[in-house]
Amino acid sequence: MKALEQFQAAPSQVSLPDLLPTKEKAAEMDAPLRQPQDIPLKGVRTNIVQSIRAFRVTDLQDAANELNQHFLYANLAHAQTKQDVLDMIAEQFTFPAHFGKNFDALYDCMTDPLHKSGPQPGFIVVLEQIPATVKFDKEAREQLLDIFRDAADYWGDRKIPFRCFYSFL
Repeated sequence: MKALEQFQAAPSQVSLPDLLPTKEKAAEMDAPLRQPQDIPLKGVRTNIVQSIRAFRVTDLQDAANELNQHFLYANLAHAQTKQDVLDMIAEQFTFPAHFGKNFDALYDCMTDPLHKSGPQPGFIVVLEQIPATVKFDKEAREQLLDIFRDAADYWGDRKIPFRCFYSFL
């Protein structure tokens, strides 16, 4: 019973200024919930090509924005052949009209011209739904991913982050 009396008496002992937030508490309440160390790519090596598994495209795009890096996205769901894949990547990455539409040209567009255009902040690349068809078989898929692995190495040699995430159809 005595505890109940203390509980009931407590509110009358609290003054209005005690209920108002201090400047420190107000600043804490205005701080973003997501701290810089909570960036989705915190545990991901800076130069890698890996399955998208644990990531959502929107999270990767948000991370690119937070890191001030280029975000390149290609949805390849409707591609059936190597040429389709190259056409869709060229279109969605907005490659120049002179793009040669072969794997060597893809590598070139992902590396040298970008390097020559000035300092680069980094890249987050998403290749979503890479086809698994008779005309774009396992060997073609590996060749495509090797291009991006080579690009990751190229940028890694220059200390520029290049992360590529992919999924298969």
